[in-house]
Amino acid sequence: MSNPLHAAYYADQAIQQTVEIIENVRLARDTYRLRFGSREMARRIVPGQFLMLRLAGANDPLIGRPLALYDPVISRSGIPEALDVVYLVKGKLTSRLCCMQPGQLLDVWGPLGNGFVHHSPPATHLIMVAGGIGYTPFLALAQEALGAKQYGDPPRNVLRAARVTFCYGARSADYLAGVEDFQRLGVDVRLATDDGSRGHRGLATDLLQRALKESSDGARIVCCGPEPMMEAVARIAQQANVPCQVSLETPMACGVGICFTCVAKVRQPDGSWDYKRTCVEGPVFDADLIEW
Repeated sequence: MSNPLHAAYYADQAIQQTVEIIENVRLARDTYRLRFGSREMARRIVPGQFLMLRLAGANDPLIGRPLALYDPVISRSGIPEALDVVYLVKGKLTSRLCCMQPGQLLDVWGPLGNGFVHHSPPATHLIMVAGGIGYTPFLALAQEALGAKQYGDPPRNVLRAARVTFCYGARSADYLAGVEDFQRLGVDVRLATDDGSRGHRGLATDLLQRALKESSDGARIVCCGPEPMMEAVARIAQQANVPCQVSLETPMACGVGICFTCVAKVRQPDGSWDYKRTCVEGPVFDADLIEW
């Protein structure tokens, strides 16, 4: 067994550190980008992996919160030196986190999870579908697919996609975050809002169906967001006979597979299903294996 993304490696390879906040800035309504220093985690992490985060020196809230990688921060000398994560203020921890200032401390452990897997042969058209805060894993994935960055230690070698389309839906325009980051990469960004305040009035799945109709080359779908949206994306992908991976947002407590609070029903090769830990065997799964 030599695959460093095999489940047996995740918890053993994770590190735990007390880190210092560098930036904590508002991106959109109730949405913030948090930057903290950690060269070792920044060097190791790959798109789709996540980190567990707690307030240092505090027992309330007691358990950590999983936050997906947004992107490592690279120094002028080309060394990964910090990490960006993006969070939505919802609950006790994030309500306190949004008030924290540079210089304050956090307890962080990671990298955790399996990350996105690039299948062979690679798809030439990557279609990313996100709902709400589910957009956060896709900036790093888009950069990797376009050849703008490499991730992991040793760096992953990924064949480039010819096209990357990002279908991003939110409740309203004031919740859309990070759009310019994707546009600067040359990603084809397509927006949808429930109220029509920006982009298409409707759902991200509407944008996906249009993108699939326009795709004349081999497509691959990745998706993250509310479970009903991911289920709908999985159904669309199956009907179109397009491979699809979903990054589940199952609530987690430990992040290392001990507590079994984040299990999901996953189909087995014999057709039965079994519970799999989202933090260890996931969070990324083939969509057609999930028992929605």
